[in-house]
Amino acid sequence: MRIADKALGVYTYVEFGACVTALLPVIAASRLRHRADPTLRMPARWAQRVGRAASFLTPLWRVTIEGDVPPDISSKAYVVVANHESEADPFLLACLPWEMRWVVKEELFKIPVVGWAMNLAGEIPLRRGDGPSVRAMLTECERAIAVGMSVMIFPEGTLTKNRDHLAFRDGAFDLAIRTGAPVLPVAVSGTDAMLPRRSFWIGRGRGTARILEPIPTAHLTPDDVGTLRDRTRDVIVAARTELEAKRSGRPAPTQPRTENGSMRDHM
Repeated sequence: MRIADKALGVYTYVEFGACVTALLPVIAASRLRHRADPTLRMPARWAQRVGRAASFLTPLWRVTIEGDVPPDISSKAYVVVANHESEADPFLLACLPWEMRWVVKEELFKIPVVGWAMNLAGEIPLRRGDGPSVRAMLTECERAIAVGMSVMIFPEGTLTKNRDHLAFRDGAFDLAIRTGAPVLPVAVSGTDAMLPRRSFWIGRGRGTARILEPIPTAHLTPDDVGTLRDRTRDVIVAARTELEAKRSGRPAPTQPRTENGSMRDHM
């Protein structure tokens, strides 16, 4: 990595901290002002603006959103799911033009300032592998969906390894079927260069999030969880493969490699 890019990476950390610190009082005030709103839509909107501002202010990143936004997403809840290739994914997905509550690993809430902002914005904690935590998370997601607020879940449960896709877990799809909320798949590509795995340094890269066609669940039953899960995974894998081929200038392979075999610029 060039010295100039390292310097810009340090700047990016500083400006992100500045964005969170500057907007934390605004998020807190919004939470207080809209405390009677069960959707927590306005605090969520301000929290996502942190990610958008941080993405916009770093010269190392360029973010692009592709695809059509569901026209009813401001009034109808969706279960939004995306592949997870980097810790930079939330910055990219924060640029999606709608509010949603995020399922976030519990340990992030312990980070000063950042954790406070997530708590005030109504993000939903999850302790992976802990049954009571998973059930509490799903209950809170159901409450959000019941009042018309979309939720954002990474169904792989953790970062992908070696650019491969992990198996999707059932939780998001069981939630969608039980609540009747459509699944909204989003394919993420390019963020592994923006914040590489196991690296302290922020890299130079272009991240793209492609909004895919919603998948209705109104007539599905619990027996359809696996089918819905696999269908969603298939469309995300295909779209991500296409995005990566487009970025590299190579034709997309007919069979994308997976681990388990199974715009708008600067919004």
